[in-house]
Amino acid sequence: MAEAQSELWGLVEEFVTGQQESKSSEVAAGVKNGVFTVLQVVETLGSCLANPEPRTRGKGVQLLSGVLLECCSRLSEKEVGVLVVFYENRLKDHHLITPHVLQGLMALSMCEVLPQGLAVSVLKSIFQEVHVQSLMQIDRHTVYMIITNFMKTREEELKGLGADFTYGFIQVMDGEKDPRNLLVAFGIVEDIIRKNYSLGPFVEELFEVTSCYFPIDFTPPPNDPHGITREHLILGLRAVLASTPRFAEFLLPLLIEKMDSDVQSAKVDSLQTLSACCTVYGQKELKEFLASLWSSVRREVFQTASEKIEAEGLASLQALSACLSCSVLGPDDEDLLDVFLNNILKDCKHHLCEPDMKLVWPSAKLLQAAAAGSSRACWKVTSNVLPLLLEQYNQHVQSSHRRTILEMTLGFLKLQCKWSVEEENGLSGFKDALCSMVFSAVTDPSAQLHLVAVKSMTVLAMQQGVLSSSETDLVVDHLTRLILQEADSHSCTAAVEASGALAKIHPSAFISSMLPQLCTCLQTGPNDINLNERRVLHDHSLRQRCLEALAAVSTHHSIVKETIPILLNNIKQTQKGQGQFCSSDVVSVCKSLQHVAVQCQLDAKSLHFYHQTVLPCLLSLTVQAATQDTGTYPCINVLLEEDVLSAMVPVFSAACTHIKSELASTSASQIVRLFLDGDVTFLNENNLTFKFQPFQVNGPTEQQNRLVALLMAFVCSLPKNVEIPHLSRLLHHLLSLSLSGCSPFSYSSASKCFAGLINKCPQGEDLDDILQSAAQKIEVGLADEHIRTQAITLLVWVTKALLLRYHPLNGQLTDKMIGLLSDQQLGHSVANMFSILVSDSVDILNKACHADIRIMFRQRFFTENVPKLVQGFNSVIGGKSFQ
Repeated sequence: MAEAQSELWGLVEEFVTGQQESKSSEVAAGVKNGVFTVLQVVETLGSCLANPEPRTRGKGVQLLSGVLLECCSRLSEKEVGVLVVFYENRLKDHHLITPHVLQGLMALSMCEVLPQGLAVSVLKSIFQEVHVQSLMQIDRHTVYMIITNFMKTREEELKGLGADFTYGFIQVMDGEKDPRNLLVAFGIVEDIIRKNYSLGPFVEELFEVTSCYFPIDFTPPPNDPHGITREHLILGLRAVLASTPRFAEFLLPLLIEKMDSDVQSAKVDSLQTLSACCTVYGQKELKEFLASLWSSVRREVFQTASEKIEAEGLASLQALSACLSCSVLGPDDEDLLDVFLNNILKDCKHHLCEPDMKLVWPSAKLLQAAAAGSSRACWKVTSNVLPLLLEQYNQHVQSSHRRTILEMTLGFLKLQCKWSVEEENGLSGFKDALCSMVFSAVTDPSAQLHLVAVKSMTVLAMQQGVLSSSETDLVVDHLTRLILQEADSHSCTAAVEASGALAKIHPSAFISSMLPQLCTCLQTGPNDINLNERRVLHDHSLRQRCLEALAAVSTHHSIVKETIPILLNNIKQTQKGQGQFCSSDVVSVCKSLQHVAVQCQLDAKSLHFYHQTVLPCLLSLTVQAATQDTGTYPCINVLLEEDVLSAMVPVFSAACTHIKSELASTSASQIVRLFLDGDVTFLNENNLTFKFQPFQVNGPTEQQNRLVALLMAFVCSLPKNVEIPHLSRLLHHLLSLSLSGCSPFSYSSASKCFAGLINKCPQGEDLDDILQSAAQKIEVGLADEHIRTQAITLLVWVTKALLLRYHPLNGQLTDKMIGLLSDQQLGHSVANMFSILVSDSVDILNKACHADIRIMFRQRFFTENVPKLVQGFNSVIGGKSFQ
């Protein structure tokens, strides 16, 4: 005990005399370790704390405060009470001691055992004894942190101070300039308001002490270590200014003043703050200032050259409209929303009729912003503006003017569509005139007018109950005409997109009207249907449009049941030799089928139908093509061409990634039996000329080998929880085909399929055995001049599969690839294949296919292998090179 006391005396003496500043941490460590107690530290400091020299007393308080900051959680309630009294008395001491006293009080403010009432006592002492703004920045920050700590833990005690707490804080903050302290101070003010501390008669004083910083004008110094930005301060101050309606009478004049200034940043800040205030204000707070606010916002939109200011002005106008719409009115209260909107209409409506149309768009934007505030505001504005726009459209004959008017009308239609969800649609009274205008525009010679007309038709047709069934049918007819006859590609694209959106809502209209025409066009070609001769399209372009449209409208189950047979029938015609179809035609159909599959992923019923219809059909057609007698059909069937099979791969993948486990298991069993045993019983047409043996490598089965690409697309896209039957046998067949003498397309597909499966295989002996077998066969293949390319292809895909899942064998295989870089014949090919390891694969080993991909696999790969590559490069730089 005596030794510990002696050690403590020594540490204190060295610290107080200024020899060793680090001794404070040693004393704190002793307290933490139980060598000393806080009481012993205080007793040891007794002579220092009573020393007549202020600096000596300050060193003593500094040491004690440093210990408390590290050990405050070890204090008892009684110790905290005694220390609080001690520190409060020290606040009356010399000003040199004050910073150290504040550090001690901050430590005590974090004590959970602080006795009741002492938080109030501490703050009263600070408010009375400390002139905070005369302190250094760090010491002022300490005061703010003491207040923050007490507000978090002693809220009810502080509220007992009433308005005295608010007044005391105002005195503390008044004159603060440091951005670090301001951020904390703004947070305190926001808490004072939002947590309902009493403001008493000091509302204006609290506003003044914070609003003096508005707008924020702060540029952080270069390489600022604190990371405080102007945006941080702006948001902190805005949270304060917009926190209470009680600031409205002081803040709104300030905002109007700053909006009318020439400083662009001040305008933006003022408009954004106004928008924020509208979320807490009511019409009572806004009433006196509405006219001035509207005048300022109108001027900014009409005259500004800044898109940012215009956007914020429109946003604030919408916020004002929303605020007035939400206000609860008494029986005798004036409806300020109605008055406000009348002023806006009065100032903007006449600009819509001006011949030069200079202020048309600014006026329309202001009207639309006001209408966006609520359903009531929307109805008020649109009911006044739509008749005027309809009249103007009929008066103007130039397509450019008509397009402008229609674009403005579209804006109001979108707003009405937004609010009609909540209340009865307000367009019924204008429906006939709107339809007349839109249908007129969509038949206008101007392609630019078509684009806006299509969007307008879409908005009208998407609103339930606005258009009759006959009018909806007319919309679909116009869209069909644009797709089949319009020469302008942009108009066609817009029509296709609109069809996709509307088909979900009006499937029967598309089934009865559009689909038959698309089907007829695909079957007969453009020369056999009645088209405008001036706009007749090439066969290929028209066919492409039809396919895109069929895919786009396949957004409803009833439509999917119609479009899939149409698309499949096109491929069947190819198989039967009907029509002059090339591989690009079939590829286009496959792309449409893929598009449909992706859309069906959102609907389990549609996806089930797709999976059960498309995959058996495509497999049946391709298997039949692959088993034809090559003597009878010497030319390769178009369905077996590489680009066609490659286009079918994403069709199969998209159909498999989201299917339910039960269907996936059933289909997987059928597909695996088909490829392993030639079981074609589940196919639509299974009367084959020859047995289906896709893994046979000796014999005339090259065409059959190609279909492994479809097997890859299916089994490698299934979720991980779907068990692949006969997996070991399947993997061995794929391994053999990968190293066979078949075509590059076939052995590459087999290698990728093998890799995709082992990536998902569970860890265990089965995986180890097949990987060992694969590694051995790769070694043998690399030594065989006839299949070295196949071996390299298999090596890179297996390496990638293992790299993604962090399998230990990945490192060994990567080293093998690095070693092959020096091979005179294969080095260049291997170097090119390294990109496969780290790039995303489109068809397999990606997230969409549920591959096992660990995070940061690329970083790990580079970390482990770049040094080896650099070493290999340096070893040959003297005279050799990778060939």
